[in-house]
Amino acid sequence: MAGAEHVDIAGILSMLPHRYPFLLVDRVLEHERETSILALKNVTINEPFFQGHFPGRPIMPGVLILEALAQAGALCAFLDAPETMAGKLFLFTGMDKVRFRKTVEPGDQLMLECRDFRKKLGLLKMTAKATVDGALAAEAELMAMIAPKTKAS
Repeated sequence: MAGAEHVDIAGILSMLPHRYPFLLVDRVLEHERETSILALKNVTINEPFFQGHFPGRPIMPGVLILEALAQAGALCAFLDAPETMAGKLFLFTGMDKVRFRKTVEPGDQLMLECRDFRKKLGLLKMTAKATVDGALAAEAELMAMIAPKTKAS
């Protein structure tokens, strides 16, 4: 990725509505407008999901890896069009071709990459992959829609 737009946690908090314990992106490392994003999740033993998944062998749940990828995709949408995304939510609507290839454990740095953004009929589709130390941990085709933050009456 050629882009060099870094976003720290304060910037992420200003764009995403997620908060602890459900905020799953710590930093944006690279962003290329309407093309790709590379973000980072530092996985620590302090994550609440490790209390029960699994005692004695903590493994990050696959659904949370997918959620982290969706949050990275949402950040790309916000960075691409901050004025359009103000007051909006990025709603995860579906996934295809999901594969989990490697476990993610405490101490790992989960790299979250979304690319090949495609817009069609109000949906945004992207190719996403999560890696640890260069090894593929998960991959998927993700779909989302942009919706108002407040529910229509």
